[in-house]
Amino acid sequence: MSDSRRVVLAVIVSTFFVGFGGGVVFPILPNLEAVLGISPFVVGLILSANRFTRLVANAPAGSLVDRVGTRRPFVAGLAIEGVATFGYVFALGAAAPAVWFLAARVAWGIGSALVFATAYTITADVSTGPDRGTSMGLVRAGITFGFPAGLFLGGVVSDAYSVEAAFTVAAAFALLASGVAYLTVPETHVGVGTDGSGDRTNETASRSAFEVDRSVPAVTAGLVNFGLYFSYVGVLFATLVLLLGDRGFSVLGYAAQGTSGVLMAATVLSGSVFMLVGGSLSDRLGARVPVLLAFLGVACVGFLLLVVAETLPTFLLGCLCVGGGQGGVGGPLMALLADLTPGDRMGRATGTTNLLGDVGGGLGPLVSLPLVQAVGFAPVYAACALIPLLAGGVLVAGVYRHTGSMSPRTGAVRDGGR
Repeated sequence: MSDSRRVVLAVIVSTFFVGFGGGVVFPILPNLEAVLGISPFVVGLILSANRFTRLVANAPAGSLVDRVGTRRPFVAGLAIEGVATFGYVFALGAAAPAVWFLAARVAWGIGSALVFATAYTITADVSTGPDRGTSMGLVRAGITFGFPAGLFLGGVVSDAYSVEAAFTVAAAFALLASGVAYLTVPETHVGVGTDGSGDRTNETASRSAFEVDRSVPAVTAGLVNFGLYFSYVGVLFATLVLLLGDRGFSVLGYAAQGTSGVLMAATVLSGSVFMLVGGSLSDRLGARVPVLLAFLGVACVGFLLLVVAETLPTFLLGCLCVGGGQGGVGGPLMALLADLTPGDRMGRATGTTNLLGDVGGGLGPLVSLPLVQAVGFAPVYAACALIPLLAGGVLVAGVYRHTGSMSPRTGAVRDGGR
């Protein structure tokens, strides 16, 4: 196995293990309301605190990567997530559990911002055009698979043993992830932001920690990310249980809440599978844009199926198309960003892309929940079907403006200045 593949594998393993902590809290915390006296509003605030934190932390995390490299922020981010998961254990016996849970989720948000910024930058640094899509797809799938694994871990271990045991196991895996990264992930951003002697250049020293990369590739990828997270996480996940109740669909006799959980898991699994397919396919074709447009089209079809579905199989197919469409975009999109971004800006470019994605995911529920009550589900989901099409237009326009071609070959663009 080549050195680059070993590094990518280490990143995948680390992000998968640490992802447990992100999901383990979801099946547990809502049931702690009666035991710990945490109100439903505060529970919701705790669950979303990490995403709100990342809105502030994404840009500094990306800037930090371009200042000091990838290794230290990556290991530190994984360690912070591990400590934050142990914070859940401490919160169970604390006098003010809600405060401690909230603090742990904020710390988790800071750690995940560092991990996301570094994971993609490391992958960009050690991969090249011919294999970058596959590598990005693998890393993104590793990050994604960790969350449902955490959902499973939290539900099963807490039921078989205890809530404290579930949090402890998740925290142990998170700290194991930081140990794996410390032992196996080298510095990949060598010389970035320095004059070659290790001293920071004036440009690096004067760079703002909150700098957002406003380059065409970063903004283009970020806007595509915004649209996908807005429609998928912000609309579908926020309103699915309500839509199922309205349509009367049921899986295995479950009510709307149980059925929504099954269908959400199906969309995540579909997305994870097609993350691998999309990245690999863009490498084989030697072009990212056609693959991105194809999967954006799949997401569009998925939302249209959800609008017209009158049977459960059609509805399930719509969910799988939405999940597969957004998943298939993930690998090629980050690979395209790396293809078009100079190496010393990749940290900030990744931070900007993650920032806009989190904005979309956070804004979606605020818009969709009132809208479905005001105008119904069909108009909202039909509008979501247009979002991937608009994202495709933004993608082609941005790529053309930056490269002079609507679909550049991976070997025809400068390989990120590496």
